[in-house]
Amino acid sequence: MFSRLPSLVTALCFLYPLFLNPVAAVWPAPQKFTKGDGVQFLNQNIEVTYNGAFVRWSSSSIPSSEPQPHECPAHCSDDVNDDGQEEEVLTENLAFQQIPYTYGYIPSGFTSKEIVQAGVSRALTGIFNSKFVPWILHKPNTKYEPDLDKLEWLQTLEIIQTASDDRSAFKPLAGEVDESYNLTLSKSGHAKLTAVSSIGILRGLETFSQLFYQHSSGTFWYTPYAPVSITDSPKFPHRGILLDTARHFFPVEDILRTIDAMAWSKLNRLHIHVTDSQSWPLVIPSMPELSEKGAHHPSETYSPSDVESIQKYGAIRGVEVYFEIDMPGHIGSVSLSHPELIVAYNEQPYHWWCAQPPCGAFKLNNTAVDEFLGRLFDDLLPRVERYAAYFHTGGDELNRNDSMLDEGIRSNSSEVLQPLLQKFIDKQHERVREKGLTPVVWEEIPLEWNVTLGEGTVVQSWLGAGAVKELVGMGHRVIDSNYNFWYLDCGRGQWITWENGLPFKTGYPFNDWCGPTKSWGLIYSHDPTANLTEEEAKLVLGGEVAVWSETIDPMNLDGIVWPRASVAGEVLWSGRVDDNTGQNRSQIEAFPRLTEFRERLVRRGVRASPISQEFCVQGEPWECEFAM
Repeated sequence: MFSRLPSLVTALCFLYPLFLNPVAAVWPAPQKFTKGDGVQFLNQNIEVTYNGAFVRWSSSSIPSSEPQPHECPAHCSDDVNDDGQEEEVLTENLAFQQIPYTYGYIPSGFTSKEIVQAGVSRALTGIFNSKFVPWILHKPNTKYEPDLDKLEWLQTLEIIQTASDDRSAFKPLAGEVDESYNLTLSKSGHAKLTAVSSIGILRGLETFSQLFYQHSSGTFWYTPYAPVSITDSPKFPHRGILLDTARHFFPVEDILRTIDAMAWSKLNRLHIHVTDSQSWPLVIPSMPELSEKGAHHPSETYSPSDVESIQKYGAIRGVEVYFEIDMPGHIGSVSLSHPELIVAYNEQPYHWWCAQPPCGAFKLNNTAVDEFLGRLFDDLLPRVERYAAYFHTGGDELNRNDSMLDEGIRSNSSEVLQPLLQKFIDKQHERVREKGLTPVVWEEIPLEWNVTLGEGTVVQSWLGAGAVKELVGMGHRVIDSNYNFWYLDCGRGQWITWENGLPFKTGYPFNDWCGPTKSWGLIYSHDPTANLTEEEAKLVLGGEVAVWSETIDPMNLDGIVWPRASVAGEVLWSGRVDDNTGQNRSQIEAFPRLTEFRERLVRRGVRASPISQEFCVQGEPWECEFAM
């Protein structure tokens, strides 16, 4: 038997390239992907058309947030001038010449053409500017690049959008926008990208960009996979990240970089947990005292223009940014400006009153709280509704003991508190809906407190242990954030301190509550619809990985989030089960694609962590497999 092992190993080595062949380097894996082994080179002068017309840019290559004098403005998408006469698509004016690649194009409006135009600019920037020479993906001293003595060029990229975008395309509810696309690269050097929506085109452009590498000569870019045929669409419509900006503040540029990496990973929802008991960084113009007294520092606030710029930046990239103001717990920072509305702020020992200091909850039987929230929502919700379909009202970890300190209640009995909480949720969700938004809550509201939720309310589940099945059994639509798999902050130690003696012995070895670390393999193993029937699974909108920021700040954000969030992105886009095989997707197949995608993230400015040593990245997948 043992004498047969060398031949068996040889056979396995031969089969691995065949096994990996269907998905090549693309992340997340497309639903259907066939490729060849032909080489095509890409030039910056590639001819790009959109629905039969040239994609036009300003002749200037200087990045700008404003339309240039000769740039096609929003109304040009109809090819009609101010007099109602048809414009010529081509013109002798050099300012309107076909320029297939202009760095940093920013749309001035939300027409489909401008969204696509900006997407083309970003995709080609990702190819031409990232300088990704893929030596790290190959064994040392091996030839991996094509010869330059005979060049076959990719000549055209034809983009076709088969339907018009409706108003919800850039702020959709889950499932309202079609993100599917088809992409082909022919042997004759012509690429064709077809999608129903402009957002689908953005997803296809990202896939297109991942097919290309830079040659070490420095002036050539190529794909080794021609011809290519891809048919792709997401398994789940809601694929997101929760970012906590209350425990640590993240400057706008960090959030925008996160949005970029999300778009490259085909993630489409950024849930910003913007306030908590620790701080209130959100500027409310009609209530300036909230951030003036509640922020960690005057420099650590988000102005209305910051909020709009973050949301707009996301919408242009197909990433919907929505906000959460957690309540009635996790709201202690309001006490710094409105102490009359809050109970148990910074009470000690904190664990009697909340999960972490400084505690603080709304008084549930106080009309002043309702008046406060009316003013807050009248200011905030119309502004965030421009670019979002959801608003999250929180509801997790409400501690019954808080109401023992409330002079209007003086009870921690569920029988007393549940009717008050029901009234509170009903009123706030009525306000959210009146402003054109769909409310989202944490799972404790229906499961622990037995609050009846209005039709269409989305529930975010985080506690695992069958909660998703229970929620869909109640008819709720669910976002899954099971902490056992998808809490990216976990497994990195406690944020609290321990005095010598009994506290030290109790806390030792000072692990956090939700360890172990959620490795990429553990994240990849999670199926949000596990143990659900086919009908129950239809109510799972998707999921979000959570980035709670007790021990995360701008210095370590990228390395903690990436590429692990991209791993959840593949589960949510491609599905835990490979439809082509009927089996769970394998780490062995995913590893080379993920390591390559991580390299692309790094080349594009994201300080993503490695998932293995360079020997494994450069080697064959089986060389670092734990074989049984």
